[in-house]
Amino acid sequence: MAKDPETAIDRVRYSRQLSLPALGEHGQARLAAARVLLVGAGGLGNPAGLYLATAGVGHMVISDFDTVDASNLPRQIMFRDTDIGKPKAEVLALRLCETSPDLTAIGISRRLDIDALRKEVSEADVVLDCTDNFQSRWLLNECCQQARTPLVSGAAIRCEGQLAVFRFDRHPSPCYRCLYSEADENLLDCAGQGILAPVAGTVGVMLATETIKLLAGVGSDTATRLWVYDALSGQSKYLAIKADPACPVCAT
Repeated sequence: MAKDPETAIDRVRYSRQLSLPALGEHGQARLAAARVLLVGAGGLGNPAGLYLATAGVGHMVISDFDTVDASNLPRQIMFRDTDIGKPKAEVLALRLCETSPDLTAIGISRRLDIDALRKEVSEADVVLDCTDNFQSRWLLNECCQQARTPLVSGAAIRCEGQLAVFRFDRHPSPCYRCLYSEADENLLDCAGQGILAPVAGTVGVMLATETIKLLAGVGSDTATRLWVYDALSGQSKYLAIKADPACPVCAT
């Protein structure tokens, strides 16, 4: 996990966080020293990246090989009309650095092969899964499990959101494949089912919150539980994530 940085903390900018007993100066220093891998610069990655940047996270690698489309703009809040056609990862990295002078962000706009992905995962303190398909989620889950890197995974579709935290730095831990198997591969995405824009924002903010807690060493009971949010009813609930003894990733 993140080590204390050598640079001084901006006590004015982060004064509200420094005053939190659970975070304080030590937690803020850990944020400044942390390296986050954010995979997916869309509706979840935009708000998650924004709040991580403004919270004082020092280093961020953003991976997404897609470009900005007009249909992205209602929920991908860091993009503008002038960004249409540009690489999402590069634009988001630039905007986040403009937002936070303490951030060093790199945008990777090419598809990472397995070796490159494993390298990025192994160098990160926390990985954020902000992707929109099972294949990417399963691959990230496997890489994080092998590298013992904590994974914070979110999803949003229609008026529903989900979030789960997998503490692979602790042993044992269930994984994403314990939660969803290949039988669930036909789950539709927001392009076909639609999505209420603030729902993506809600899940993105939760992703940032759980990541900050992990990096700062703040306790959390979210690990091994799935947070489910229903925007229509305004209700949320937690479901236990149980380890699958036949899981092809973590059972062995």
